[in-house]
Amino acid sequence: MITYNCVLFRIITFMQYCKQDRSVLESESEWDFIIIGGGATGLGTALDSASRGFKTLLLEQSDFAKGTSSRSTKLVHGGVRYLAQGDISLVYQALKERGRLQVNAAHLVSKEEFIIPCYDWFSVAKYLTGLKMYDWLAGRYSFGRSRFLSRKEVQKKLPGLADESLVGAISYYDGKFDDARLAVNIAQTCIEKGGSVLNYVKVTGLLKNEQGKVTGVKAMDILNNTTYLLRAKAIINATGVFVDDILLMNTPDAEKLVRPSQGVHLVIDSSFLDSDSALMIPKTSDNRVLFAVPWHSKLLVGTTDTPIETHSLEPRALKEEVDFILDTASKYFKKKVDKRDVLSVFAGLRPLAAPEKNDTNTTREISRDHKLMVSKSGLITITGGKWTTYRKMSEETVDTAIQTSNLENKTCVTKDLKIHSSTTLHSSSHLSIYGTDMPLIEKLALKIPAGGDKLHPSYPNIKAEVIWAVRNEMAYTVEDVLARRMRMLFIDAKAAIEMCRTVAELMAQEMHRSQLWVEEQILEFTQTASEYLLEPLEKEQETILI
Repeated sequence: MITYNCVLFRIITFMQYCKQDRSVLESESEWDFIIIGGGATGLGTALDSASRGFKTLLLEQSDFAKGTSSRSTKLVHGGVRYLAQGDISLVYQALKERGRLQVNAAHLVSKEEFIIPCYDWFSVAKYLTGLKMYDWLAGRYSFGRSRFLSRKEVQKKLPGLADESLVGAISYYDGKFDDARLAVNIAQTCIEKGGSVLNYVKVTGLLKNEQGKVTGVKAMDILNNTTYLLRAKAIINATGVFVDDILLMNTPDAEKLVRPSQGVHLVIDSSFLDSDSALMIPKTSDNRVLFAVPWHSKLLVGTTDTPIETHSLEPRALKEEVDFILDTASKYFKKKVDKRDVLSVFAGLRPLAAPEKNDTNTTREISRDHKLMVSKSGLITITGGKWTTYRKMSEETVDTAIQTSNLENKTCVTKDLKIHSSTTLHSSSHLSIYGTDMPLIEKLALKIPAGGDKLHPSYPNIKAEVIWAVRNEMAYTVEDVLARRMRMLFIDAKAAIEMCRTVAELMAQEMHRSQLWVEEQILEFTQTASEYLLEPLEKEQETILI
């Protein structure tokens, strides 16, 4: 058990590192690793590298997990649908990583019961057989055994499920988590292991020697508008849907490695299912899978799978995607879901590995597994995969860099490495998501004026969390706090907008910003948050589909 004093020492150490972080761009002459990208894979690679003792720097152009890595379905899973496709090895590896993640980030990853409703006995036999294999593959990493539920048991577990023609259901177990919170905690763990991770530093070019080998990056610190030339033995491109942008810096005529696919999620009130269990719809009208997962006292419903040509940090949900989710959910819920019921809608882009040939395959047929490649220049690129397997992908990436970049062969230690704040002690307080940092936030709430006051009457978040995010979690903007430290933008966009002035004023006081900064932050956040409300979707959109 970690004592309070031990936790306090870790946080004090972390705060010291934070004060030094941005200065390292000037003080360090060469790194072992420079990782481009602060999503799941980039952060995981930085942690793997730093924990092996390598001199490590991670650069993220925006905030950690700003893109895809904060917009998942919040599942830590082996991938039941991949099992149905016969990809046994992928499922087996993911189930092992699921078990490790639940142990190493116990404050964020929890077991969740998923229920598959069945409307004929053939479906019962098919899904139960498949999920028994899922259980077997999990082995000692099992989260629980699958079983058949009678109609009455289903009605009790999922009161909000439409039960006409229902014969029963299959219950199985997977994991759920908070993706952006995990990203922040991995960044903290990396710093504790001696690494440097910086958000708001954009890589604008690659440095090469006379032989054409990559030797570093040109980067712009967006916060102070300063450009740096940074040298390293190994350069890792872990930028998700942006990997092709970095590859074009390396080779101007490079072929695309990624084919983006957009996934949309809606957040509605938990009363629609009125359950602690999650619903899994195994086959929608277009042969996809839809989940309804309890998350932060709400219900997260998604996702879609729409191939697109362009990528951005703030992708927009398409009207047809929203309609698809609403229509599908309404078929399974007793109470019809209306657009007025949606508290937040968000879209994320999956960096799917592109097919070898320019064919007409749908995204369902493109590999969900990851790709790891080394360019002739020595640039290492990792893309694809999912949150559940981020640690394994990172291990493979660092191993590859050791082999190709003349680095000392050091053994990976992340299999059993606890993530910052991990604890098996849970609390009913909303602050339990902070793990072992929770008592420090409670202490901060008593120390600062009105620190325990709520930011919004309908939600438990308090003012001390804002100060904590600035001091200890590298939050620089209102969006950083409300989108990825507290998750309010994803939970209830309207409430987040109503909170933003209080948050901006608290941040301005802590960071010594002007009233002009406050007003600019409110305007910027309100504009961003408006895209998480359904009203803008009623406007005509230009959609370029593949």
